[in-house]
Amino acid sequence: MKKKKTGAVRYAKYGYIFSLPFVIAYLIFQLYPIVYTVVIGFTDMHGAVPGEVHFLDNPFSNFAQVLSSPSFRLALRNTVHIWILNFIPQLFLALLLTAWFTDRRWDIKGQGIYKVLLYMPNIITAATIAILFQRLFDYPTSPVNDILVSLGIFEKAHNFFISKTAARNIVAFIQFWMWYGYTMLILISGVLGINPEIFDAAEVDGASKVQIFFQVTLPNIKTILLFTLVTSLIGGLNMFDIPRLFLLGGPDNATTTTSVYIYNQAFSGSYMYNRAAAASMIMFVIIMVCSAVLFYLLREKDKDGYGAAESKRLKKARKAAAKGGAF
Repeated sequence: MKKKKTGAVRYAKYGYIFSLPFVIAYLIFQLYPIVYTVVIGFTDMHGAVPGEVHFLDNPFSNFAQVLSSPSFRLALRNTVHIWILNFIPQLFLALLLTAWFTDRRWDIKGQGIYKVLLYMPNIITAATIAILFQRLFDYPTSPVNDILVSLGIFEKAHNFFISKTAARNIVAFIQFWMWYGYTMLILISGVLGINPEIFDAAEVDGASKVQIFFQVTLPNIKTILLFTLVTSLIGGLNMFDIPRLFLLGGPDNATTTTSVYIYNQAFSGSYMYNRAAAASMIMFVIIMVCSAVLFYLLREKDKDGYGAAESKRLKKARKAAAKGGAF
């Protein structure tokens, strides 16, 4: 017997058709450059106009040269130093603002305006911010120098751009100023996703604002904190625009990050594309390992699911409050 046609329309093919532009763009502009970078890391490709390219007899010689390079080690230390200097205060201020904006006992007027103003540095282009801070800290005349001299902190104008410590701290502050608003919004979205009954129970049981924040809010946004930490780590270790545009990696390579080092290897001097590719893959491995460690250390250890874990926290809070009104 012949099967009857049902007349059902298969829409799957339309989904594939609509996804084709993205797939094609990804293959051409992302996957191909990644594979090409991996390949040239094992070759002798260099020069402004590369000639004949050969695979090296020792395929890992480029990686060994990069790892043994004092310039790369210095760039890696600078990158980690600047990231730590900007991320710790960034996370602290973002958590403080999150607690302020999400506390239901404080009726803050005009929250939307505050959030827009705090997030605004994140949408300004890096080139504009670099020019802005060059003018703020310029020598011999600049707003920062004028303020510090008038307050008696400095006797005369100080040239921040020749001090390694000052240059690193300024770059770290710029990164902090650009990204704390973004981190704040991510954390606020995580807090707003917490079941309100937990906060209601804690308030009824007499918990203070500080106790609610540390014993209820933070444990429930652990996943969001992990996301923030990992994305900040990835962005921090790939830091390029501000160090490059602000002081071109100076003074004396004090603000040269790994991304600036890779750029200098590939597009200046001898145009060592092979070493730049090797350095890129080394940074990829470092970021992957660090991210895996963070995921392992901050993983959710509750085996019976998020709902059960949330219920346990709620019961624990009630028991502690019943004993003495504290968690």
